[in-house]
Amino acid sequence: MAQDRDYYEVLGVNRGASADDIKKAFKKLAMKYHPDKNKEEKSEEAMVQINKAYEILSNEELRKKYDLHINKD
Repeated sequence: MAQDRDYYEVLGVNRGASADDIKKAFKKLAMKYHPDKNKEEKSEEAMVQINKAYEILSNEELRKKYDLHINKD
């Protein structure tokens, strides 16, 4: 599981965040960085990271694996 940044950091939530908190954070960031709304160069890269972080953290099983992986480092 290689990534540039901590997925919790990407979404701006703590490690104990609920599924609802993760979803709210994702929606807020998606609205801010979506390429249709934000024409800055880095918005597309930000959306890739936001989507990947949400994909992992919103899935209970993937989140457990991710948490185990980052706790080993």
